Amino acid sequence: MTEVEIITALHRLDTELACRRKKERLRYYNAGEPIHHKQVMFHQSLKRNRWVLGGNRSGKTECGAAEVVWMARGTSPYRPNRKETNGWVVSLSREVQRDVAQAKVLDYLNPDWIANIVMVSGRSDDPRGGVIDYIAVKSVSGGISKISFKSCDQGREKFQGTSLDYVWFDEEPPEDIYKECRMRVLDRKGDIFGTMTPLKGLTFVYNKIWLNEDGDPEVECICMEWADNPYLDKDEVASLTATMSDEELKSRRYGKFAASKGLVYHEFDPKIHIIKPFDVPIEWYDNMSIDPGLNNPLSCHWYAVDGDGNVFVVAEHYEAGKDIGHHIKAIKSISESLGWYTDFCGRYSALIDSAAGQRTLASSKSVAELFLDGGISVNTKVNKDLFVGIARVKSYLKDSNGKPRIFVFENCVNLIREFKTYYWGEGDVPKKKDDHALDELRYYIMSRPEAAYVREKPKGIVEIDKERQIRRLRKK
Repeated sequence: MTEVEIITALHRLDTELACRRKKERLRYYNAGEPIHHKQVMFHQSLKRNRWVLGGNRSGKTECGAAEVVWMARGTSPYRPNRKETNGWVVSLSREVQRDVAQAKVLDYLNPDWIANIVMVSGRSDDPRGGVIDYIAVKSVSGGISKISFKSCDQGREKFQGTSLDYVWFDEEPPEDIYKECRMRVLDRKGDIFGTMTPLKGLTFVYNKIWLNEDGDPEVECICMEWADNPYLDKDEVASLTATMSDEELKSRRYGKFAASKGLVYHEFDPKIHIIKPFDVPIEWYDNMSIDPGLNNPLSCHWYAVDGDGNVFVVAEHYEAGKDIGHHIKAIKSISESLGWYTDFCGRYSALIDSAAGQRTLASSKSVAELFLDGGISVNTKVNKDLFVGIARVKSYLKDSNGKPRIFVFENCVNLIREFKTYYWGEGDVPKKKDDHALDELRYYIMSRPEAAYVREKPKGIVEIDKERQIRRLRKK
């Protein structure tokens, strides 16, 4: 074979490989290097209401398109597959559908897998140039799946009546359409997933999804920014970053919600500060801290400190509209389950807001006295300096070396929610709203917790009794 023939053959081979790669794009999605780890994290999640909150060009739409095709084909490598599925891809408008979500789905669909395409406009033999109504896809199990395309500008009425296995929102939908789509997946125990850049401010997605104010265990958010996308050129990222304001960067690069006033604890990063629970050594156990409330929530957290002085928030009690007796019972129950230490009288110890030491006309005893009667010895001498306390909490979120020194177990959902919603108000003072957990966190941090191997360990009953006998002998 001559040199020309070899070059020609290699060119044909390269062309064939390129065609196959384009045709089988789903096969190469996050297979090999580089890996987009946040995309993989999204696909691995078994939650039924998953959202990617990402900046522009962070790779979020690729997630949704790949997930849709896997569901239609029944080939997801991470989740249980169904024989055939019926799902919706929801865009903001028909034009956005055609140019974004529809195009991405077609990218991942091998033409050999398509049984039929029905168009709203345009030709089915050239679907990219028109608007698709639905695509019939051959499932590997032998059935036929249906990927239908919807747009929010059609109105809520167009989203009624159908039972679905999944709905993918490409960008944030109106709340009424979101609610309607949740009804569509109810009877089939289907999935909702969304991929969006939060450009509309603090909308229902902020409350229902990001904050998860209802405590829905099926809701999960994955944050994705430019640095998470290994396919973006770093020089281009740096160049574009330099031209954008802080507010633009917040949403368009980092995929974060923006409000008119800034977050107090903007250092709080769920990727860093929220961790999965683990068995905490008993010697790390340090103290509880309580912000009392009756109609307002009573917040109590359990704090541990390791040998390096890192603080771990390991458990939470947060409840409103209950009396002190109920809270005492709940706190003692959680303490017992943790194996939390007690004093020589069998009482638990905790910090509490100094207001708990005051008696009111409605009660002959203060809140602190009621806690003591219930077996919890509370210390009301806490430092409530707001601004010094905030500064100290910030130093734990990120110290002078940029490292975190506080970590919150993911089951402490109300503390996490408050970190995300604590905003500055007028006069450079935080808004007095949803701050019960953060108040008692501040009391604890202001107590200057010491490393586990530095502070004095709680004394046992025998040791305390021995010291008492020695004191008696000395007095005689």
